[in-house]
Amino acid sequence: MLDQIFVILKQSVVSLAEKFFPEWTVPFVSVLVSIGAIAAFGPVTMMYLTLLERKVIGRMQNRFGPNRVGKYGLLQPLADGVKMLTKEDIVPIHADKVVHFLAPILIVIPALLVFAVIPFGRKMTAVDLNVGLLFFIAISSTTTIAIFMASWGSRNKFSLLGGMRSVAQMISYEVPMVFSVVPVILMTSSLSTNTIVEAQGGWFGLDWFVFRPWGFLGFVIFFLCGVAECNRSPFDLPEAESEIVAGFHTEYSGMKFALFYMAEFMNSFTISGLAVTLFLGGWQGPILPSWLWFLIKSYALIFVMIWFRGTLPRLRVDQLMGLAWKFFLPLTLVNILVTGFWYFTNLPVRVIGSVVILGGAFWILTKLNQVYMPEKRVYSFAE
Repeated sequence: MLDQIFVILKQSVVSLAEKFFPEWTVPFVSVLVSIGAIAAFGPVTMMYLTLLERKVIGRMQNRFGPNRVGKYGLLQPLADGVKMLTKEDIVPIHADKVVHFLAPILIVIPALLVFAVIPFGRKMTAVDLNVGLLFFIAISSTTTIAIFMASWGSRNKFSLLGGMRSVAQMISYEVPMVFSVVPVILMTSSLSTNTIVEAQGGWFGLDWFVFRPWGFLGFVIFFLCGVAECNRSPFDLPEAESEIVAGFHTEYSGMKFALFYMAEFMNSFTISGLAVTLFLGGWQGPILPSWLWFLIKSYALIFVMIWFRGTLPRLRVDQLMGLAWKFFLPLTLVNILVTGFWYFTNLPVRVIGSVVILGGAFWILTKLNQVYMPEKRVYSFAE
């Protein structure tokens, strides 16, 4: 009962609509219920992820974080929302008004759309597409267009520089991110997110793909590329405040800036949710409701993102691009070959062989990408 509580609530609303509305309107009511749930869940998630991040970062820095508005600061996100709604909207006089206005709207739409194919629990996928994974990748990649629109429409050199760096970074990390999910597609023969979750069913998570050599490497690369896609530390180079004055959204204020902020946090949740779906068994788990398992796993990955921000320094641009093209990309290609080796061989050959191949590839790429450290100069002075 508790596991299917949200499914039962939706069915109750649809059944109630059947009594008061014509039969042909019932499918539209079902769709509107799903849309309403996603439209409410996305902003609420964003609001309290900001509070979670500020609290966790505060404890890492030996301070309390927000604790004034409401008990334990729980109403701080509402206060921030009111502040953003009432702040003045300032648009540069030479900006492209239409593009400047559309960019923050367009960046939120993909962030909400991808919620539709994420299985939040057993029978809790808004739209069970047989190409759900492809839909996720295609829709999330359109964020790049909105970011460049924001930088170009601002008519600001700092914004344009930040937008170009952001586009270069996002396109670079999209390539290894897509290749990192290919092993999952090969092993399940499906692009459906529900089918991928069901393929990982088993006792105590032993069948989760993360416990396979190819799955562990794919998970690590997918998650790190997802962090880079969200422009979060240590990959937050497009917003390097000390260099380019906050990047592509330099000229945004008020609610327009809040929409960029909202998209970033919703993307953090969707990347974590998809990583859970592909590699950590999705909603699979004992005793607890399936939707609760999904949220626990997703928020655990979000905590890791926050941990990154509190501990790791920002990468240089050459380090950031080199990591994507010279390390992650070849490693994902090797991982695809290892997945084929795993599929056509038996234990224990496939385990030992996979570990040896991946370990050797990791060692070779590490050596090839090793930064040259010049020897320390020794000066001889005449006596």
